[in-house]
Amino acid sequence: MALKCVEYLIGCGWPRAVEIDTGYATLSVMEHVMVRGLTLPARLMTLLDQGRWRHPGDAGMARLIPWFESPLDLLANTDQMERESRSLDTFDDEPYSAFLHVAWGSSRETPVELPWLDVEQEFFIAVNRVLGDDVALALDYRTDPADPRGVGSYVSTNLVVYKWRVVTPMFSAFVAASSL
Repeated sequence: MALKCVEYLIGCGWPRAVEIDTGYATLSVMEHVMVRGLTLPARLMTLLDQGRWRHPGDAGMARLIPWFESPLDLLANTDQMERESRSLDTFDDEPYSAFLHVAWGSSRETPVELPWLDVEQEFFIAVNRVLGDDVALALDYRTDPADPRGVGSYVSTNLVVYKWRVVTPMFSAFVAASSL
């Protein structure tokens, strides 16, 4: 009975770790946490739960993402990730979405590929510190839902269009490179 209850909670996307007293033993279960309908990588959930999801410093971020001239701030929790990522939903008019290279994969006949961001398969984990700099780092679930790649925005060489490029091929590589 207790295991069925645990399976049900996981299936419902319960928000955090839960302890269930079965009468015989206490079970600890790490639940699936979601942002924009996407399950966070297990490593990110662990870092958040342990309070270890912290900015590696501007110099560390600059080594990892040298094309960002503006400083980034890591989003501290899933509520901030959800809130900041909602801005992706506002880019639905054609000229603005083309300028920012964002698209909705479900409305396309072919898959959305880089340098485009598929807003249905991404959410932000870091955003610009300085208002108006408009840079972001996102998890991109198009490659691996368990260990999505990190992608960052950049201004293309013609200086009139934002595009997206790979920061790390997997989130776990981002964690390692950031010494988190």
